[in-house]
Amino acid sequence: MNAPDPMFLPDVQASHDLRNVAIARVGVRSLTHPVQVATAGGSQPSVASVDMFVGLPAQMKGTHMSRFIEVLSGHAEPLSAASMRTLMASMLSRLEATRGEIEVRLPYFIMKSAPVSGVRSLMDYQVTLRAEAGASGVRVLQKVTVPVTSLCPCSKKISDYGAHNQRAHIVIGVELAAPMTIEEQVRIAEAAASSEMWALLKRPDEKYVTERAYDNPKFVEDVVRDVALALNADDRVLAYTVESENFEAIHNHSAYAMVEFDKRTAG
Repeated sequence: MNAPDPMFLPDVQASHDLRNVAIARVGVRSLTHPVQVATAGGSQPSVASVDMFVGLPAQMKGTHMSRFIEVLSGHAEPLSAASMRTLMASMLSRLEATRGEIEVRLPYFIMKSAPVSGVRSLMDYQVTLRAEAGASGVRVLQKVTVPVTSLCPCSKKISDYGAHNQRAHIVIGVELAAPMTIEEQVRIAEAAASSEMWALLKRPDEKYVTERAYDNPKFVEDVVRDVALALNADDRVLAYTVESENFEAIHNHSAYAMVEFDKRTAG
């Protein structure tokens, strides 16, 4: 009798399952992984939190979890909305799947010069790249969270002394027909705020930012509408979601507004 081959191991995941229950999403979640992300002038390193899922047919017992890591580790192209399609194609091929989802969340840094002193510092933004593949093809979302300053128009109008302002987040998610850099997406958000932010400010810069916000008061409703107008005018944008959240200075709650629009279905 021949001895069993010590190198052969059964592929349990590929065995047949008799329960006849398909699984909508199976894979790895919150995988921390070093990545390169595309920038306006090249690429920059970052560390991402990654979710990777495929749909599992009813007859398959399990998926091969190690293959998700292999796919991500083998992806050499800097991450962008365009390269997420390449990553999705690699995952579907390696996992022998027809449906899948990938979401990559990472910090992104832009070097900025203060408005008066010109002192330079890195400002951080949160970026999410999400791809979904199914029967209708692949859809990719490029989303950025931009911290800004917001000053209340009502407070300015009714107060004898100053006006209350607060830190706010503008979140822009876009589906694109042509590339838009993260830097461009950030600028659209910052242009709609009472004032943009910098990581490092000197006293003349602080005076500028304070007065800039006072001269440019915005409700959350104003912010999302102004961003929406900019995206409506950009032919690269197929669909978008815009959110603005003010972390209120005089309340223990946030003010929030959202606009959602798909140019492909607009009448």
